[in-house]
Amino acid sequence: MSTKNEIIRKIESFKDEMIKLQIDLTAIPAISPVSGGKGEWRKGEFLKGYLASGGFGSPVCMDAPDDRAENGVRPNFFVKIKGKNSGKTVWVMSHLDIVPPGELRLWKGDPYKVRIEDGKLIGRGTEDNQQGLVASIFAAKALKALGITPEYDAGLLFVSDEENGSKFGIQHIIKTSPEIFGKNDLFIIPDAGEPDGSMIEVAEKSICWMKFTTKGKQCHGSMPHLGRNAFNAASHLVCRLNDLYKAFPLKDPLFDPPISTFEATKKDANVENINTIPGEDVFYMDSRVLPAIDLKEVFARIDSYCAEVSRDFDVEIKREFVQMEEAAPPTPADSEVVVSLKKWIKETYDVEAKVKGIGGGTVAAYLRRLGLQSAVWSRLDEMAHQPEEYCRVENMIGDAKIFACVMAYL
Repeated sequence: MSTKNEIIRKIESFKDEMIKLQIDLTAIPAISPVSGGKGEWRKGEFLKGYLASGGFGSPVCMDAPDDRAENGVRPNFFVKIKGKNSGKTVWVMSHLDIVPPGELRLWKGDPYKVRIEDGKLIGRGTEDNQQGLVASIFAAKALKALGITPEYDAGLLFVSDEENGSKFGIQHIIKTSPEIFGKNDLFIIPDAGEPDGSMIEVAEKSICWMKFTTKGKQCHGSMPHLGRNAFNAASHLVCRLNDLYKAFPLKDPLFDPPISTFEATKKDANVENINTIPGEDVFYMDSRVLPAIDLKEVFARIDSYCAEVSRDFDVEIKREFVQMEEAAPPTPADSEVVVSLKKWIKETYDVEAKVKGIGGGTVAAYLRRLGLQSAVWSRLDEMAHQPEEYCRVENMIGDAKIFACVMAYL
């Protein structure tokens, strides 16, 4: 039987191939139609061919229809390695889509042409999520190359639309093909982490993005008594909403920060000229709420603030949800997937990994709602969405080592 050290040596021997795959993937931008792209089809087709040529056979596809995307589909697919026992599958799930590069002047080169500097692969998508995607493939390739039959089935799952809500990704799979997941399946999602690999994410806060529209009456800036200043009223509402921190002071040390957050963020433009009092104003709030807090109580408190400002300034205020995801039940700290990750992180890196919760959202939430054990882990510098995004080659290789050991031995 092959040992852990043989797996590690085999993965290290794949270094140049892993870099080559990163270069090839980065050259195929997979940007959502929502963000002005064509979707993930070309990247998906490339990967399917790559997997087939690597001995994984033809992937099982669960494409989501989307008329806005190239060829009208958003690809989702998986491959499996048969284990000694098919009572469960150990999945590594990564996403195909990336975000746009943003301001090109902040990049030193073409975002879609990988630059290799100081052990870093610089390019859009190299860390988010191609580091985990490539690592999962070469973890599985190592097992196949060494003739290792894992304890349980090992699956590589590739999904679309993670960056924009997962409607055409994991949500589509759960809705249309729920039978692919067994009740005992385990999931590793390499989409968050710390540089030293010490964080295993097991819980997420509720995410609530709200849009507030304040309607008053437009008038000349020199005659405010003839109108109702929507901007002024909205500004008071922003300040009032800050009282949510006092209203919901609960702390949970699992999370960083350990509190719920309520932050006014984006603001739409109102009037174009200085000497007009706006009759309508729009702003947004990003809230991340601890799982123990009842969202109905939060919304009731927000509505009471809106009612106060509406009365005091004689304006109408409309509150709408832009995005709302209630916190899923956390993955237990003693679950199989967490215990296994801790074991192999310790043996590989001599790091004591700890479970944590985050304020951001990952696809793990959809799986946790089904009662499936899901852990989010990777060694990351957290360069996601930033200019000059990079993946450290050593992190990509290290992730592959951990995934392979969990797949092989659990």
